[in-house]
Amino acid sequence: MKELKNNSEVAGQLLFRMMQIRRFEEKSAEMYTKQHIRGFMHLYIGEEAVAVGIIQALKEQDYVMSTYRDHGHALAKGVSSKAIMAEMFGMMEGCTGGRGGSMHLFDKSKNFAGGNAIVASHLPVAVGLALAAKRMKTGAIACCFFGEGAAAEGEFHEAMNLAAIWHVPVLFVCENNRYAMGTPLELEHSIDNLEIRGTAYGIESEAVDGMNLLAMMEAGNRATDYIRNTGKPYFIVASTYRFRAHSMFDAELYRSKAEVDLWKLKDPIAEYTRWLMQHQLISEEQMAKMKDQIEEEMEQAVQFASQGNREPVEQLTRFVYSETDN
Repeated sequence: MKELKNNSEVAGQLLFRMMQIRRFEEKSAEMYTKQHIRGFMHLYIGEEAVAVGIIQALKEQDYVMSTYRDHGHALAKGVSSKAIMAEMFGMMEGCTGGRGGSMHLFDKSKNFAGGNAIVASHLPVAVGLALAAKRMKTGAIACCFFGEGAAAEGEFHEAMNLAAIWHVPVLFVCENNRYAMGTPLELEHSIDNLEIRGTAYGIESEAVDGMNLLAMMEAGNRATDYIRNTGKPYFIVASTYRFRAHSMFDAELYRSKAEVDLWKLKDPIAEYTRWLMQHQLISEEQMAKMKDQIEEEMEQAVQFASQGNREPVEQLTRFVYSETDN
């Protein structure tokens, strides 16, 4: 992209963000095996270009909603790695007060409107956020990330239909990683070009290579420009691939190691790094400095989480039952 070729600082920042997400996920897996993190956890490794490419096109006022695979989206929206790690450790210093965990990250200050554990449940909510932005004339966009598994749910069709009818500023981003929880795409959908489902509702739609940061950036810029100019929704289907299993409990019997290794050859971080080197936008020394900086950040995040405070037992019914007599 011409803009990046003329701005090595921004180009480097995008690489930093993808590397930050990758290392955060690796550190999270490490903490999970040490039982500092419990429950379900779904890693974003391999899909970093989607979150970074789309969210770089958003403004601070724009909302982001995510699935249970939400760490990458939260980091890309600017949520602190310390606050996210503390949340997964179950500490009160976490971004959701230790009550949400890995699948329910939330940060109002960053307009990160939350991860959602129920597949497709957040699509109608994103439409609601967009409708509110339209009525209040804030100029904000509601960006909603979801997997292709959600595109088989009724909420997907309801949300798309309402967004089209109401002409609301919502950006739907389908992260098509081909297996949902463990079902191959062709066994779940009658068609594999999911973007035509958007056009069926009269929504501007496109398919994008989700392993290519530059392609995702261009799509994100096109989509947000279109939404801001027209006030109408937009649908992007990003073809991507998670390098790790669906969750930490997944035996991963539905795909071969050879297939995973083949997709790893398309690693979005490696591909973008090669592009940067080719255009002399980054040096080996700068790369090493980035890695050291990110490693230090992850160590600080773990230390912060480890030193956090667990909510007192006597407070566990807060937000569950009404605290008033009315």
